[in-house]
Amino acid sequence: MRRILVLAVMFITLYGGASAWAADKEGCKDHPLFSRMANFDLYGCAKTEFDAVAFPKPELKEWVNPEDYINVEGKIFTVSYKLKEGATPASSLQVIRNFQNAVKKAGGTVLGDYDGNLFPSLPRTAEKYLAEAPGGIQFDRYTTMTLTKGGSEFWIYLCASESYQDYMLLMVEKEEMKQDVSVGELERQLNKDGFLTFYIQFDTGKSDIKPESQSSVEQIATLLKSLPALKVNIEGHTDNVGIPESNKKLSEDRAKAVVAAVTAQGIAADRMTAVGQGQDKPVADNRKEEGRALNRRVEVIKR
Repeated sequence: MRRILVLAVMFITLYGGASAWAADKEGCKDHPLFSRMANFDLYGCAKTEFDAVAFPKPELKEWVNPEDYINVEGKIFTVSYKLKEGATPASSLQVIRNFQNAVKKAGGTVLGDYDGNLFPSLPRTAEKYLAEAPGGIQFDRYTTMTLTKGGSEFWIYLCASESYQDYMLLMVEKEEMKQDVSVGELERQLNKDGFLTFYIQFDTGKSDIKPESQSSVEQIATLLKSLPALKVNIEGHTDNVGIPESNKKLSEDRAKAVVAAVTAQGIAADRMTAVGQGQDKPVADNRKEEGRALNRRVEVIKR
């Protein structure tokens, strides 16, 4: 990494207000946890009410096994900054150290400090948020940190790029998901219709359940825990894109994946039977994407 004469000074404060630059993206503002580096514009932001992001365990040296990271659930915030045109450059190390020092001063913890010599790959759950930043995932260093402030526990990724003169913050405010659907409502719907529909997300052509669908798995498990005598079929359904035989197998594999995920929540596997219906039972018009999306579903059917 080339040496840079660093003249810029950064002032970071925890829960201290920061004035916005005129060039900031409309609708974006600093997260109240941090102020920004001097001479940087805020050029991207996003917020998600609830999701899970994986963080490498402290001092992880390579990315190998799922147990090498910690899943943190809660409210997600991302903010991205870029150096003002004509301003003195800041090294990625300078950015990283400023934030680390601020977090430690506030009683937080630096979990990991990674550069080109020690750079475990980011988990997909973090990549998808960082990739949505205007500059995408382009950085030389990153650090992970935790901090408790104002009664909330924050888990933080900070990624800095010397080449692009920008940095990105991904913050998870750890909290439990607000439950929108009660078990009582699910039970009433199941008794009324005989089935429940869940739009569990999978990667295209695969049977791996995406992290954002974990709440659906937990709803199914909670329902079965509240009704210990209940037995169900878990039916997978696809749209009509592809070969019918392949869709049949894919839908069965996805149903089996849901059964396995619910079993991992403490439900006996013999209370569920995985069934693959493929594209044979559409509930909407497959000629339109809206209809195909409705057909890609998992149904819990009372036996």
